[in-house]
Amino acid sequence: MNTTIKLTSKLPNIGVTIFTVMSKLASDAGAINLSQGFPDFDVSAELRSLVAKYMALGHNQYAPMQGVPALRQRIAEKTKELYGALYDPDTEITVTSGATEALFSAIACVVRTGDEVILFEPAYDAYAPDVELAGGVPVYVQLKYPDYHIDWNEVKDKITPKTRMLILNSPHNPTGAILGREDMRALIDIVDDTDILIVSDEVYEHIVFDGQRHESMIRYPELAARSFVISSFGKTYHTTGWKLGYCLAPKELTLEFQRVHQFITFASHTPTQYAYAEFMEQKEKYLTLPDFYQKKRDMFLSLIQSSRFRPLPCKGTYFQMLSYDAISNEKDVDFARRLTVEHKVAAIPPSVFYIGGDDHKVLRFCFAKKEETLMAAAEKLCRI
Repeated sequence: MNTTIKLTSKLPNIGVTIFTVMSKLASDAGAINLSQGFPDFDVSAELRSLVAKYMALGHNQYAPMQGVPALRQRIAEKTKELYGALYDPDTEITVTSGATEALFSAIACVVRTGDEVILFEPAYDAYAPDVELAGGVPVYVQLKYPDYHIDWNEVKDKITPKTRMLILNSPHNPTGAILGREDMRALIDIVDDTDILIVSDEVYEHIVFDGQRHESMIRYPELAARSFVISSFGKTYHTTGWKLGYCLAPKELTLEFQRVHQFITFASHTPTQYAYAEFMEQKEKYLTLPDFYQKKRDMFLSLIQSSRFRPLPCKGTYFQMLSYDAISNEKDVDFARRLTVEHKVAAIPPSVFYIGGDDHKVLRFCFAKKEETLMAAAEKLCRI
């Protein structure tokens, strides 16, 4: 059949994600993969056994659209203990098939054609396509290099009558920056007396370093009242491939969120939800996560101390930005490719997270790895 169908792409400027590209390149080159953000150490054996347990108990059919009640109750309890806020597990919590699905549902349920959505660059690559698919218009504000702070005066200047939403991400991927209390006060001033909504991507909420506090939107009633707060079990329990996340939002926002969510995945993996609900009884598993990853960050930085790479501040996440301006003047995409092919270490070039491809001669490295992986990678980096 030679029929030709004319098709106009809804995302003509979007290709395969950089994570897919760099991971394939790392595999083809036999390189150590510090590009894509996932651990190379195993999941808790206890958690794996809990999934098997609930499969054996017959929890293998559709879960409720909102999520298994026991898991939503655990999420509510954890949120109250950590942030002092009460979310009704029946009307204000939704379990999703990963944080990426939650992001899409939150944006799609409220953004209409012509609405403006403020994004902070470098921005996680799912945000802008989600906005565009909803008919919205991304409006970009750049985080200020090298510490990637927000200039709130610039944000004020970007607000217009068409502004529907701000998308914030703290701790921030790819930079490792975090929002502080002054940021939250500035944000409150900006959205006060407006109908602006917030999507707060907080998937790294438990990975904040040096004794600092995660400033969740949930801590601030003025912000929580207008926020979709999104988190991820995968980042917390080293189970990124299980794709389970959740969204916290006031009842009215949750109602709109679930109207979209129910037609994307309807329900998420049932036995895994039951397993997480039981596993969350062990609070130390997430309360000790900052120390766990801070040790890995500090180890990685110590190992590359004699290299020509220069570390930028990393206050959260499991990503470390390294400047290579003392090594090469290549574009970050070109240097990342050469680093992978010639030196056998893969990293992510952050310019791909800017609409204009801004290049500060830095790369993002994931340190959520075994000690031996970090040691092997650091040895290679120190030879450059």
